[in-house]
Amino acid sequence: QSQLSQALNGLSDRAKEAKEFLVQLRNMVQQIQENSVEFEACLVAQCDALIDALNRRKAQLLSRVNKEHEHKLKVVRDQISHCTVKLRQTTGLMEYCLEVIKENDPSGFLQISDALIRRVHLTEDQWGKGTLTPRMTTDFDLNLDNAPLLQSIHQLDFVQMKVSSPVPAPPILQLEECCTHNNSATLSWKQPPLSTVQVEGYILELDDGNGGQFREVYVGKETMCTVDGLHFNSTYSARVKAFNKSGVSPYSKTLVLQTSEGMGQPGSSPVPDTQSEEQTLPFPVPLERSQLRRMSPFSSTLNLQPSFSGRSYFELRSSAHQLSLHSSLQSLNSAGCNFDTQGSPYSQLGKFDIKKMVAVAWFSFDPASAHADIIFSNDNLTVTCNSYDDRVVLGKTGFSKGLHYWELSIDRYDNHPDPAFGVARIDVLKDAMLGKDDKAWAITEGGITKGATVGVLLDLTRRTLTFSINEDQQGPVAFENLEGLFFPAVSLNRNVQVRAQSG
Repeated sequence: QSQLSQALNGLSDRAKEAKEFLVQLRNMVQQIQENSVEFEACLVAQCDALIDALNRRKAQLLSRVNKEHEHKLKVVRDQISHCTVKLRQTTGLMEYCLEVIKENDPSGFLQISDALIRRVHLTEDQWGKGTLTPRMTTDFDLNLDNAPLLQSIHQLDFVQMKVSSPVPAPPILQLEECCTHNNSATLSWKQPPLSTVQVEGYILELDDGNGGQFREVYVGKETMCTVDGLHFNSTYSARVKAFNKSGVSPYSKTLVLQTSEGMGQPGSSPVPDTQSEEQTLPFPVPLERSQLRRMSPFSSTLNLQPSFSGRSYFELRSSAHQLSLHSSLQSLNSAGCNFDTQGSPYSQLGKFDIKKMVAVAWFSFDPASAHADIIFSNDNLTVTCNSYDDRVVLGKTGFSKGLHYWELSIDRYDNHPDPAFGVARIDVLKDAMLGKDDKAWAITEGGITKGATVGVLLDLTRRTLTFSINEDQQGPVAFENLEGLFFPAVSLNRNVQVRAQSG
């Protein structure tokens, strides 16, 4: 009995170890599934980055082809113009000489014949060798060498990871570098000072502003990211994690940020969460940090911008507030602003005043996204153009939710062509009149004169766009079913100067 009891004790220990081992294996199954999702996300992000890089390179190559095309056309057209002038002169000389030959007066003929003969020989010499040879070939002497890239794509494969290499430590959010401006948020992070583990990149996540699920908004090597297109007067939670070939680190502490909600707040600092593990920010944030701007927005959950490191843009949608505009908005003192009001639903634009101001976002025109021909002045509140063709300029702030109204004054107008006013996506065509593509909605004519004031009312609750000129509504609702991220937009040429009203 004693021997059997001892043997059972040993077997019981083994059974206990087996149960613990089974628990470990089941946890590994769950971990493998989670790691698979993370790994697939990283793979998709890396492949998307390659596709983006190829698309940018394609655009650069197409630009070179277009330049070569314009150069060839210019040379040929110049030769056509030059040859046409010389042919016209030669034909005129020939017709004149034929008339002189018909002259019956010998003495009169002899007086001009020598000069005409010299002129004919001189004109003939001008049609010398090479004059009637094209100066430009029709072939494009460009041959795309894509063989190395195709070979690299075929060789694209996984590198065997070293299991012994540790995963990175959780990143640390740099509170002094984090800030919000209007509906944009800038976040900055770093690795722990004593960490020696190599990091290949970072994944930044934000929730939807309503305490919902986190979404990836940036994947890359940079340690700073600006997110545009957030909702005004909303609270967002942000967190970041690092990754390398061995895996993904735990998340950093969660940072809570508040987007702008009132006048006189061009920049604000993130705010702490009430939970103990959340980050707190007891310091003010310098206003100059708000100068970081977007390059381009997108509507999906993830986009990489390798050409402008550390920038990621996305749009988060949630249930719209029930907002309404009382029948007036006249007392705005901003250069351009958005606001939420509480009152009876509006029926028309007219003489406006604000019943209750809830939130204001200041904006001016944006040199970063404008066409190169746009000329800025008056702290970017006034714009004109140095081209006779239409060029587009956008406001700095994009709107995706709520009720927004702004006014623009026509400081100079020479009657052609008409300027256009409205809203646009960030990737709207910048070298054509506003509204020529499917990324802009605009008014282009009707009562626009020098000194006129154009009002734009964007209601993203009702998803409508309405215009006014000198406070008189221009017809019924101009556009309906608008949804997404919109920027104030203007197109104009050198005959027009527009100013965002500042009171």
